[in-house]
Amino acid sequence: MNDKELLNIIMNNKEHSDASNIRENGKCVKREVSEYIDIKDKEDKSGIDIIVKDNTKLGIIDIPVLVTKSGLQDIVYNDFYIGKNSNVIIYAGCAVCNKGKKKSSHNGIHRFFIGENSNVTYYENHYGEGVGKRVLNPTTEITLENNSSMKMNTVQIKGVDDTIRTTKANLSNNTNLVINEKILTENDQVAKTNFNVYLNGMDSKVKVSSRSIAKENSFQEFNSYVEGNNKSFGHVECDAIIMDNGKVLSRPSVYAKHIDSNLIHEANIGKIANDELIKLETMGLTEKEAEQLIIKGFLL
Repeated sequence: MNDKELLNIIMNNKEHSDASNIRENGKCVKREVSEYIDIKDKEDKSGIDIIVKDNTKLGIIDIPVLVTKSGLQDIVYNDFYIGKNSNVIIYAGCAVCNKGKKKSSHNGIHRFFIGENSNVTYYENHYGEGVGKRVLNPTTEITLENNSSMKMNTVQIKGVDDTIRTTKANLSNNTNLVINEKILTENDQVAKTNFNVYLNGMDSKVKVSSRSIAKENSFQEFNSYVEGNNKSFGHVECDAIIMDNGKVLSRPSVYAKHIDSNLIHEANIGKIANDELIKLETMGLTEKEAEQLIIKGFLL
């Protein structure tokens, strides 16, 4: 698969953006900015600052990463400064194509500082292929100022051998954070997720939804912690399907530290229901085809 095809996979085949920064094998290979979105290199370490001006009606930003060099250990620090009264859509993600025998990895540390009355929608896709070990460790830190919101959609598409996914968030008054995570592991792959959300402001809200499938000998671990420090609402939901010898460990945790904090957590782990398979097989599908259809629908 060539670089353009890899970019299309992690960017959902999207072509238009207002600003972009394409990183390949540890270096920026293309950058575009606009009158209301600027991107600057960090002076003290590898990474960029993305600055969105106040009152940006709708800004679209692409920041994909490609790792095609075997043995590369890539790390990048990206900070997003979203001005007040702005609406932004950000497409991120990383594709690791490791055709050699050495381990290749990408660690992306993203910090979001979202101004008052602003809304951010963030997409992050991860993909891997090749024979060498492929490692992706994303860290996301979120600060929501009053009356702001963020929706975060993360997908681990396929081919990632090891990943530790860490998300931390601090919410102010009347803020809303929605996190949707989808993961598929197979072979001997390992995926660990850590969510830590602090509902500090009055009427702050968070909803975390994780859907995952662990196939063959893979292992997944889901850890979440939501702390209610004010009048707030939090809901954490983890749904997992295990197949073959797959294993899933789920540890959702909530801590209400205010009388008006309403926190809920749920965890459901199990195999594909036989009646679902039988129903699809009566429609002419083989057992394998039925499984694939159920998996596709579960991760939509």
